[in-house]
Amino acid sequence: MLETLYLIFQILGGIVVFASIWGLLPLDNWWVRVVDFPRIQILVMGLFSLLGILVVLVMRSEWQAWDIILVMLLMLAIGYQLRMVAPYTRLWKQEVREAKPIPNAVQVKLMVSNVLTPNNNTRALINLVQQKNPDIVITLESDQKWEDALSVIDADYPYRVKVPLDNLYGMHLYSKLELINPEVKYLLIDDIPSIHTQLRLSNGEVIWLYCLHPMPPSPTEADKSTTRDAELLMVGRHINENNQTAILAGDLNDVAWSKTTLMFQRISGLLDPRIGRFFINTFHVDYPFLRWALDHIFHSPCFTLVDIERLPSIGSDHFPVMTTLQYEKCATSEQERNATQATSKDKQETQIKIEEGKKEGERLSKEHTVEQNVSQQEAI
Repeated sequence: MLETLYLIFQILGGIVVFASIWGLLPLDNWWVRVVDFPRIQILVMGLFSLLGILVVLVMRSEWQAWDIILVMLLMLAIGYQLRMVAPYTRLWKQEVREAKPIPNAVQVKLMVSNVLTPNNNTRALINLVQQKNPDIVITLESDQKWEDALSVIDADYPYRVKVPLDNLYGMHLYSKLELINPEVKYLLIDDIPSIHTQLRLSNGEVIWLYCLHPMPPSPTEADKSTTRDAELLMVGRHINENNQTAILAGDLNDVAWSKTTLMFQRISGLLDPRIGRFFINTFHVDYPFLRWALDHIFHSPCFTLVDIERLPSIGSDHFPVMTTLQYEKCATSEQERNATQATSKDKQETQIKIEEGKKEGERLSKEHTVEQNVSQQEAI
């Protein structure tokens, strides 16, 4: 029995070590990048297997060379995984400070919800919007059905951008704050939109708002993370080069601790309000042990945090998330010091990623066009 338990702990430990090394491969293939997501789960598995191995070894009072090697490798793997996820706990210094109590403070309350196109529980989101009363609502995967259902909130949100699509990449933006020259752009792939707009705050200040939902690396969508990474880095570089005050939000199909998302922060200069606080794991609703953060918000240093919370399920595979930011220009210099600066290597790698993303985007766009033509011919 003891030897069977030890074998189980060894196998679990070996998986943790393998996954930690596998994720270091400099490849964009989905079967490599997939290990970026479950780092919390890998960490828990690593701690469990290490504890089990140590208990068995103490009971056996016998250490062999392989035991020592496995324990050392497992400790290194656990340390690596902990370093990746610890910034999103209270063990870390907060990157965005708490908002100060200011009379007539200028705040922005923003809700992001990946609704899941086949989900018919439209009333749940409508009720949530009416209850929470956000200034801005961003829906992802919203098609014509969702647009029709959400028309009941149009009166409360006079500024709207609607992109209903049935390919899981539809997108809708509802705002109580004035949108200035909003544009729908297809940065890399012909049928995957993003919304770029200026936003006038209640004090008259004008900032930029970017709503993104790039294609994930997976066996059923993109076989590489190339276009996802390039789209995020492209927008991040644009924000930095144009010295924009900005908020970027959406389902990025990536986790906060991935190499790409961390590079995006360095390239853009935007901050992550989750650092030094807690995880906001929004996916998957139905599997509590297999959850990670796919829905994000990043913002310029002139914003402080009032509140960030994961909202109740609306029947989607994602939880909605709502973030309330406060505009405090005086906080800019203090919080800019919290942002990690991009290195020359980051800038070179960003350029390479964007060029690769454009080529991959052209290829995927052609594939999608061919698939659509085939579907149309079959329908005829």
